[in-house]
Amino acid sequence: MEIFLIRLLQFLLSISLLVLLHEGGHFFFAKLFKVRVSRFYIFFNPKFHLFSTYDPWFRRLFKKDPVVVPEVTKKDEKGNEYKEKEYVGTEYGIGWLPLGGYCAISGMIDETNQQLSDEPQPWEFRTKPVWQRLLIMIGGVLVNFLLALFIYSMVLYHWGDDFIQPKDMTMGMKFNDDAKALGFKDGDILLSADGEAIEKFDVDLYRTLSKAKEVSVKRGGQDVTVQLPGDLNLLNMLKVTPTFVAPLIPAQIDSVLPGTPAEKAGMKAGDRVLSLNGKAVDSWNEFTYEMGRISDVLAAKTTRADSLRERNVQVSYLSKATGQTDTVTLQLTPDLKLGVLQANIYTLYKETHRSFGFWESFPAGINYGIGVLRGYVSDMKYVFTADGAKSLGGFGAIGSLFPPVWDWMLFWRMTAFLSIILAFMNILPIPALDGGHVLFLLYEMITRRKPSDKFMVVAEYIGFGILLLLMIVANLNDILRWMGVM
Repeated sequence: MEIFLIRLLQFLLSISLLVLLHEGGHFFFAKLFKVRVSRFYIFFNPKFHLFSTYDPWFRRLFKKDPVVVPEVTKKDEKGNEYKEKEYVGTEYGIGWLPLGGYCAISGMIDETNQQLSDEPQPWEFRTKPVWQRLLIMIGGVLVNFLLALFIYSMVLYHWGDDFIQPKDMTMGMKFNDDAKALGFKDGDILLSADGEAIEKFDVDLYRTLSKAKEVSVKRGGQDVTVQLPGDLNLLNMLKVTPTFVAPLIPAQIDSVLPGTPAEKAGMKAGDRVLSLNGKAVDSWNEFTYEMGRISDVLAAKTTRADSLRERNVQVSYLSKATGQTDTVTLQLTPDLKLGVLQANIYTLYKETHRSFGFWESFPAGINYGIGVLRGYVSDMKYVFTADGAKSLGGFGAIGSLFPPVWDWMLFWRMTAFLSIILAFMNILPIPALDGGHVLFLLYEMITRRKPSDKFMVVAEYIGFGILLLLMIVANLNDILRWMGVM
């Protein structure tokens, strides 16, 4: 429960910041071009809100924007005319539904579903030149992208960059059957791909291997070249268990958790796991795979007796204290935990640390952020496949990306990553997103013709329906994963 709350708080803080600044980008350009913003809300507020204030003190202090203007004539849904005072000030608020936020810009057809007056008013979005409307629409995306680059820069400036280079993983890597069929062998040390040195072991390494045609590895002290097709499916490389490649981590126990089956069986820190249910285990890679197999078998059991029987496992391990091999039978916890923690990769291999000065951090942060964006965009092609659709994640999947303990460096890295995703997703040319509005504005700039209000309303509803469907699919995937169906 504590881990859930920590992740939830990080998620809410991150999303609140991103929504505030995204909508702030729209707000800035709207006020710059003297367009009225009737509402500025973090989170949505159907039926009610948690907080709101109108015409705040700083407006009164600087005497900007009159509170009201003369009455304007509007029409209700039945076409009946009525008069209403048109407020120029902005209502600021916090809604109760943390699915985003909005900036209600007067004279604009958007998700706020506001009714437009018959007579265009000078403070309305629709009366402004098309280039001003374009800047207002891209303001949120621009702020999110610049925010991500700034966060990455400051993270590099404050914490630097810590990583282990593949060439320093002296025990090599573990490869799955697909990788071995292509020519890799357990213990190979990845050096370069298509002549470019591989510097980090992260998701970019998988992207590099998926596109590479020639990979250089160190095998038995010799440089060996492995030929690849150059079009491997990245999603398949990542989703299978075990993954295409992973650092080799010996099955040495770093620590034993108190009160767990491992402690009760007499296992201690420094011991080395040798086999699990008779299956040889020479690394934590195999151990994780075997535990996954037990989980799959357990999921098929229908009775409590069968489940309890399947949780009984036989573990052989080499005792550090005696130098002898011991074999014990123990029962895993209901969530299939043995109670041992694996050796930390940073204690096994040489760590590389790079520090950045204040001015150095900006080009480094920009390059890093652009690399993240480039990788994310290149992966989008998998969304339109069956497996890609299954890999979509909703709020639960996003929240699980945050660390289980409060770590400011990881929090800011994750916030920067979400900011880039938010920027990219919002610029997609889908009606109801900023990119949809930008598409129609570009059409207007090229053809000198503005799409009709009726067309814009229909497009908005279609776009909103597409977004709602995607959100349902993504969050349904989260539920199915939680239930163990996917």
